[in-house]
Amino acid sequence: MEFEEKTVSSELIYKGNITEFWVEEVLLPNGKQASRELVKHAGAAAIMPFTSDGKMVFVKQFRKAIEKTILEIPAGKIDDTDKDPLETGKRELEEETGYQAATFELETSFYSSPGFTNELMHIYRAEGLTKIDQPLLQDEDEFLEILTLTFEEAWEAYEQQIIIDAKTVFALFYWKMKLGKMD
Repeated sequence: MEFEEKTVSSELIYKGNITEFWVEEVLLPNGKQASRELVKHAGAAAIMPFTSDGKMVFVKQFRKAIEKTILEIPAGKIDDTDKDPLETGKRELEEETGYQAATFELETSFYSSPGFTNELMHIYRAEGLTKIDQPLLQDEDEFLEILTLTFEEAWEAYEQQIIIDAKTVFALFYWKMKLGKMD
């Protein structure tokens, strides 16, 4: 059976700074039509920044969509000026934490929630961190606290649902696997 849905019509409802909202009418494999509400996104990059003493750098910030302050790995939207997701990740690491890294390695890419959005998240591991004297400025609407945590401290934050977003949960389980703590 073919599972593809063919687009019959597509209407842009709203175009914001980060996302676009579309309603598409589709033809289903069984010949019937359905409506799909979609959020289109340029994609994002996130960084798992590891310090030389084996800790990870997190940012603490309030997230309006969930009305909660959480801990996250540094991340941001891919801009039109970025050549690739790694460039985005490097910029976000410096803007959000004041660090640069000597090495970056792509660990994974995944769609954050393909039922309604095409956002593709790229996650890099960064090592060889150096604190910069005059880092790139944070976005003017961004208020962050930088925390450097051990695995045990980060795991406790996860258990307390302070680490709760997909990219950071991935980072935490990646870290757990690398430490050989998988049960």
